[in-house]
Amino acid sequence: MKKEEFQQNMKDRMQQFEDGGLRLLKKGQKGIVHAIFSRFGLVLLLMLLQAGVLWGVFRWFGGLLPHYFGGSVAMSAFMVVYILNSEMDNSAKITWMVTIAILPVVGVPLFFYVKSNIGHNALKKRVTHLTEEARGLQPQPLAAAQELAEADPGAASLARYLHGKGGGFSVYRNTEVTYFPGGEAKFEELLRQLEKAEKYIFLEYFIIDEGLMWGKILEVLARKAAEGVDVRVMYDGTCEFATLPRDYPSRLEKLGIQCRVFSPVQPFVSTHYNYRDHRKILVIDGKVGFTGGVNLADEYINHIEKYGRWKDAAVMLEGEAVRPLTILFLEMWSILREPEFEKFLSVPPHSVPAKGFAASYGDCPLDGERVGEMVYIDLLNRAKRYIHIMTPYLILDGELETALKFAAERGVDVHLILPHVPDKKFAYALAKTHYKSLLDSGVKISEWLPGFVHAKVFVVDDSEAVVGTINLDYRSLYHHFENAVWMKDTACIPAIEKDFQKTLEFCRDVEPTRESIWEGNVLLHLAGILLKVIAPLL
Repeated sequence: MKKEEFQQNMKDRMQQFEDGGLRLLKKGQKGIVHAIFSRFGLVLLLMLLQAGVLWGVFRWFGGLLPHYFGGSVAMSAFMVVYILNSEMDNSAKITWMVTIAILPVVGVPLFFYVKSNIGHNALKKRVTHLTEEARGLQPQPLAAAQELAEADPGAASLARYLHGKGGGFSVYRNTEVTYFPGGEAKFEELLRQLEKAEKYIFLEYFIIDEGLMWGKILEVLARKAAEGVDVRVMYDGTCEFATLPRDYPSRLEKLGIQCRVFSPVQPFVSTHYNYRDHRKILVIDGKVGFTGGVNLADEYINHIEKYGRWKDAAVMLEGEAVRPLTILFLEMWSILREPEFEKFLSVPPHSVPAKGFAASYGDCPLDGERVGEMVYIDLLNRAKRYIHIMTPYLILDGELETALKFAAERGVDVHLILPHVPDKKFAYALAKTHYKSLLDSGVKISEWLPGFVHAKVFVVDDSEAVVGTINLDYRSLYHHFENAVWMKDTACIPAIEKDFQKTLEFCRDVEPTRESIWEGNVLLHLAGILLKVIAPLL
């Protein structure tokens, strides 16, 4: 179907058609006003009612607390011993011990409620089954593993971890990697690649919002679906909070686009909502894949301004390393239905002669393995000259903070670029609680003055890099479904370091002084410290 003919048909069927892109919503059908008066408003009301009932129960029993003071002390002592001997992360242990020591009546039942994982056991079982089934679909190419071991034994050990304990992700050669230093460049290339789709388009993003960016993408998706291409869209349920209405999947399905929402918010208090799909994956025919920090909303391409100018990063893969992205998408898509691995993975991976090695990998919060954090720590431990990092958030556990400090203390140039204009003030305050410790160890910290940095980039010694969705914060490292690409000696690595240096030109260095660390609202920083204490519970 010709583009002009399709657009004319859409004018007759869609509520709005602007700038060559589709709009499925009228003004006022998205945003906070919509959220309040839609399903989200009902969910919020019911959850507040549940919280009120719980508070009432705790308050009623709280009146009897003086009579049970001795029992509370004994219970607190027992819980401290129990937690110390548990297998949970040390940061979580400290958080729970402090919570139970201060509020034993509330803390003890809350601990066992969270530990029981009511609401996500079924999800964990299903995801574990799908992951195990997918492992056999990613055999490690022996030639690639041998060549990597000869070229760099340290990098080869990381590849062995990713293919073993890290989730069964293979390292590949024959993959061309293109780096995009912003959402605008990715958007332009993404549209070109979508036009080439012949068999299928898989799209999985944390945020989708109607506007110029999504409208133009949606126009291509709808046109390709009309041509018989299998088009599937998946987004996280938090979009229902502010960007998309509950019935948006049905609107997409009227265009021939299959759609799923991961973990839509329900009117029940549950630990299940801690686990969000933060991945950004686009796969075209198993040949081309995109990932990185860029979501599908207009602020990511600076068409609209939020928090100053938006700085992001993304990569496009062409070749064998696209296969794990296809598998990651199919795993999430298959949570509530039969998997379709064989349908899309029966042919060998598409191969494109290229320099270097690439491994696409995912991180799952339900398997107890912090893959994203382990990769970052390994890079910090093996860096010899420099490790340059761009990240929007800095909410570190003890292990990652120690790795950053130790790398700097042994002479590595450890340099972080963070936003100067934050999107979340509490997260900004939390980052500042780490500044003094890091600066004292020689870690360099710079803030990007034009606005908000959303890129998630590591580049090491001109030889290795990671670009993906994984932030340096507790939620990304512990509670989100994430993904990234690790690269070794690919042709795009110099471009990543060049982008870091160019970004640095518009930064101010944070000095190791009390004033620079505590500038701004003191109450905000105190709130940040409090949030740091409870972060493992969120």
